[in-house]
Amino acid sequence: MIRKVLIANRGEIAVRIIRACKELGITSVAVYTDADRHGLHVKKADESYYIGPDSQSGYLSVARMVNIARAAACDAIHPGYGFLSENPELARRCHRARIRFIGPEAALIERMGDKLAARAAMQAAGVPVVPGSEGNLESLDKALELAEQITYPVMLKATTGGGGRGIRRCDTPEELRRFYTRVLSEASKAFGRAEIFMEKAIVNPRHIEVQILGDAHGNVVHLFERDCSIQRRHQKLLEIAPSPQLTKAQRQAVCQLAVRAAKAVNYTNAGTVEFLLDESGKFYFMEMNTRLQVEHPVTEMITGIDLVQEQIRIAAGDPLRIEQPEITRRGYAMEFRINAEDPKNDFLPSFGRITRYFAAGGPGVRTDAALYTGYAIPPHYDSMLAKLVVWAMDWDALIRRSERALQDIGVYGVKTTIPYHQQILKTPDFVAGRFDTGFVEAHPELSAYSLKRSSADLAAVISAAIAAHRGL
Repeated sequence: MIRKVLIANRGEIAVRIIRACKELGITSVAVYTDADRHGLHVKKADESYYIGPDSQSGYLSVARMVNIARAAACDAIHPGYGFLSENPELARRCHRARIRFIGPEAALIERMGDKLAARAAMQAAGVPVVPGSEGNLESLDKALELAEQITYPVMLKATTGGGGRGIRRCDTPEELRRFYTRVLSEASKAFGRAEIFMEKAIVNPRHIEVQILGDAHGNVVHLFERDCSIQRRHQKLLEIAPSPQLTKAQRQAVCQLAVRAAKAVNYTNAGTVEFLLDESGKFYFMEMNTRLQVEHPVTEMITGIDLVQEQIRIAAGDPLRIEQPEITRRGYAMEFRINAEDPKNDFLPSFGRITRYFAAGGPGVRTDAALYTGYAIPPHYDSMLAKLVVWAMDWDALIRRSERALQDIGVYGVKTTIPYHQQILKTPDFVAGRFDTGFVEAHPELSAYSLKRSSADLAAVISAAIAAHRGL
């Protein structure tokens, strides 16, 4: 039995986990840094503990997190996503302290966190992978030699890590020479390992990921796919479940590949297997995420299954309560990442105090957030403020309901990405369900919308505003 859970995270995902705990009758424990003393997750949790002045000494400290869990007599730790969620050391420390880690075992996190080890495991299981290097690149000369063999364009990628960092596409030998040391540096700074590998670049693929659940009794199921193709600089902007672009046969094929991948590594708990779908209709394994995804709510909306509650049950040792034939989907769901960024100024972060906030509502609308009127957004963390999730019976109805929901939600005091999402919904190709990872770049109207203004332009706008205020 799990009776008390420490949530090793903050913001909307911490609030999300607290809600799941409350429904299960589990005591929730929050942690906070100086910047989060007034965070909503601290207010919502049954108990809360100060963990340190900043992220490095707090949310990123394995030792401090486990020590607080022991002091608070917690049975388990839920890592959420980001921070320590894919840190194998946290899972190890939990095991030593006899605290349940709500996620896979440390060895599996470590193995799947190494993209080359993950590729090798998938190849052994018969899951197709993108052609590329068999190991880390030894030198620029070796990289140039391999690129000629697999042909340009190619992708340089950090061997560990994720989140769109440590990735560069190279279309020519000159670009490969220019980006090689840069990606090495990014890998070292972001992930602590100056190791990179190369893959053939799949041009303008569709990014399809499959949600899976596995228990400690050998059972694995999928909960269908999500389409994450709408991206900017390798960062997801919105996600859809199921993909409006897949045929029934493609859906069945990719979901079966995901289950095969999970079974091949004896996966337990919730995870995601990510694929690229090329123009010929072939799927390639990209990576496995050994944690809950930001976009998990869209899967919950179409299946009716609470993924966080299932995570907790699996961590408690329970077998899956559902078999594959029992998992059905209904309608479509779309998640919009509402970030504190100015889309009209090259997505510059916009931090400050929320002067007014109200969530969107109505049929088929869910808002996951940690906002309230008067909340001061700290500049130390990710810029995501909320996730607006919309469900409807069909694709056309989803578009219309999403337009209404984006008009309903109100976040004042800072700039947000809401207007940018509204622009995407107006794009004919998106409305028709035609998009890939090159969607933003292929639509000049979206690129023009986010052009960074020059100092002269900003000065002119400010002058015009002052003149209008004075009535000149």
